Amino acid sequence: MSNFLAIATVTATLQRAVQDAVNADVSGAKVTAVRPDGAASGTPATGVNIFLYQVMPNGALRNTDLPSRDADGALVRRPRAALNLHYLLSFYGDEGRLEPQRLLGGVTRTLNSRPTLTRTMIRDTLNDAAFAFLAGSDLAEENEAVRFIPLGLSLEELSKLWSVFFQTPYVLSIAYQASVVLIEGVERTRAALPVRERSITVLPFRSPVIEKVFSDLGENLPILAGSILVVRGRQLRGDVTRLSISGSELTPQPQDMTDEEIRVALPANLRAGINGVQVVQKLMLGAPPAEHRGFESNVAALVLAPKITNVAASASSFTIDVQPQLRSSQRVALLLNNVTTGASYSFSIAPLVADAVQVTFPVSGLDPGQYFVRVQVDGAESSLLDLNPASPTFKQLIAPQVTIP
Repeated sequence: MSNFLAIATVTATLQRAVQDAVNADVSGAKVTAVRPDGAASGTPATGVNIFLYQVMPNGALRNTDLPSRDADGALVRRPRAALNLHYLLSFYGDEGRLEPQRLLGGVTRTLNSRPTLTRTMIRDTLNDAAFAFLAGSDLAEENEAVRFIPLGLSLEELSKLWSVFFQTPYVLSIAYQASVVLIEGVERTRAALPVRERSITVLPFRSPVIEKVFSDLGENLPILAGSILVVRGRQLRGDVTRLSISGSELTPQPQDMTDEEIRVALPANLRAGINGVQVVQKLMLGAPPAEHRGFESNVAALVLAPKITNVAASASSFTIDVQPQLRSSQRVALLLNNVTTGASYSFSIAPLVADAVQVTFPVSGLDPGQYFVRVQVDGAESSLLDLNPASPTFKQLIAPQVTIP
């Protein structure tokens, strides 16, 4: 890449190339690079003036330096500006001898036959004592060569250029574009480690899809902590398959996995309420093979029902022991149903401020009688059924019951 002196170096090299061309065409012709505001501006009486009047971003290379920083914000590639330079070449001399037209012909011939600035031309310019101020330029080392092409400016565009920019009488002129000039920053970059070996792995896009999540006791039965969870869907099995439940990853046994179904025992400490379930497939890549991020399924909802393990009741309060452990900020409610009359009651407390396995509900207004007891945690209710497969009352109504005298 080239540094900030690249633009001035292009102008100086073009000036020397045009000077060499017009010397043989018109005796005494000079080449300048000043603003063409008239004779007092320094334009030659006989010769060519080169004026850089516009700089535009190069459409093809303007974004090739992206991204220039990594995820940590460290610079991995120096920022680079890709520019097109627009030059106006104006010609001066004795109109009676057609000197401006002869100069125009000589410049056109030269830039058409040798439109590219070669490394030798650039180095010769940098060695010229007249351009000592460009000694630090490294344009000659740039990979992209600068090439000149004529611009087809209309009469209207030329008239605007002269009347707006210079406010001076028009002289014979032609416009050229120099493309492309690359200017690179000076910031230090982070050097990446060299690549020792290249390995290419091609895989079809095979994203897993979860269609249904339920307990192995039955699709319509509550899911409890410690029970067997069944996940059904498509393309569930990968190189390494894990089940992510609310951020915790479980590894199913190979015999419990197929492309359509995964079975896994739920941990006892899983949070009651709504949990997100996702199939995560890791890819084994490299030598030796190592786990890499692969495919992830959609997130399905797992409603984990709480389980009441003990109830201590009175006419003024109920103390409930619950599994799994209740977590801080969870919303808990007590639901009561009178066995005889069917009357229902609901009692809530403020969200928990700490983890707990036991919670007490103040109650009031209960009629004497026997009550079914349920607890609701973040919208998930404890079951009224006996869900122990070994019990003779399996799936029968056997909710905790208390009697209020």
